[in-house]
Amino acid sequence: MDSNFIFMERYKMKRNRFNNRVEQIAVSDIRQFDSEVSSIPGIIKLTLGEPDFNTPDHIKKAAIKAIEDNHSHYTPNAGIMELRKAAAEYYNEKFGFNYKPEQVVTTIGATEGIAASLQAILNPEDVVIVPTPIFPIYIPDTLLNQGRIITVDTSEDNFILTPERLRRVFDEYPLAHVKAVVLNYPNNPTGITYTREQLRGLAEVVKEQDIWAISDEIYAELTYNHKHASLAEFAPDNTVIINGLSKSHAMTGWRIGYIMGPQDFIEQVIKSHQYMVTAPTANAQYAALEAMKNGKKDSVAMQKEYLKRRELLVKELKKAGFKIVRPDGAFYIFAKIPAKCPQDSWEFVRSLARDAKVALIPGISFGAGGEGYVRISYAASMENLQEAVKRIQQYVAAQA
Repeated sequence: MDSNFIFMERYKMKRNRFNNRVEQIAVSDIRQFDSEVSSIPGIIKLTLGEPDFNTPDHIKKAAIKAIEDNHSHYTPNAGIMELRKAAAEYYNEKFGFNYKPEQVVTTIGATEGIAASLQAILNPEDVVIVPTPIFPIYIPDTLLNQGRIITVDTSEDNFILTPERLRRVFDEYPLAHVKAVVLNYPNNPTGITYTREQLRGLAEVVKEQDIWAISDEIYAELTYNHKHASLAEFAPDNTVIINGLSKSHAMTGWRIGYIMGPQDFIEQVIKSHQYMVTAPTANAQYAALEAMKNGKKDSVAMQKEYLKRRELLVKELKKAGFKIVRPDGAFYIFAKIPAKCPQDSWEFVRSLARDAKVALIPGISFGAGGEGYVRISYAASMENLQEAVKRIQQYVAAQA
């Protein structure tokens, strides 16, 4: 028998049918647990990061008109130029940026923006620094692009990545080829955000090391104590901003996000974006155009309502013995489980769901520093939140 044939037959026997890296990751803990508890009768779910508000009517009408006007064809890969221009003007006005339309790529939500950005910069074995606790998406996206992860537990620094701690990573891993650091602020799950001075310090390290900063600012318009500041103010040539309309305009299902960055980065990320999705949905882009032009204050009413909900939860959870990481933005409470309750965060949330019919997300789902905590989403009605905290108080009181 031909030796080449024998070799090929052996190769087929050993060949894995699937991508090894895909097999090594899992569906998000958050989604799995949300699905797991959905079948419990009477459950109040404070699990997902999805606004309970509806998309503003003027945006919905713009989408309907786009359909009626037959905007049902491919658009340019980076999105229609009118939207890129409007998005640049919107964020420049809101946050003091100076982006041109050519520096904006419209994506299928912030999620695709993160994936496309990491794909555009990572070579095999490149390292991404991820401060935890954090929304876990950045880790599988890095691994799928053959990168490596260094996590930094920020729980001892009030859940902030300090310049000193970031510098220490380079001292501790001198041979690591660090390509980027991820920042998410206001943060999911803690709600903590960064001040201008904190960002200025981080920017100095980013520029010194000449690395990329993937700055996920999807909650930028939902801040409470001070106006949102961005790392891009201090390190524009090294910063990639991820943003979108899911949280600010209650448009999670529309899947419209944005990448903003320096021109040389944009020229590369358009390629990874194109081969992932071709282009965003046409009518959703026209809805987003309306949001950018005439929805600059759409988030104000939501922000005020979220603030009321935050105050309710902080007050009532403290009564139950939770220690609260007071959030500066987003719509999450990151709470330390009372000492009398199960301290394993998975054990706690499953027990709470079973016995009190309230579903939260375990802190460990957000990485190092999260164990012993739970994330509570207050993107839910005040009525549901009031009932949920009552049930949580009763559950804690019943523990031995």
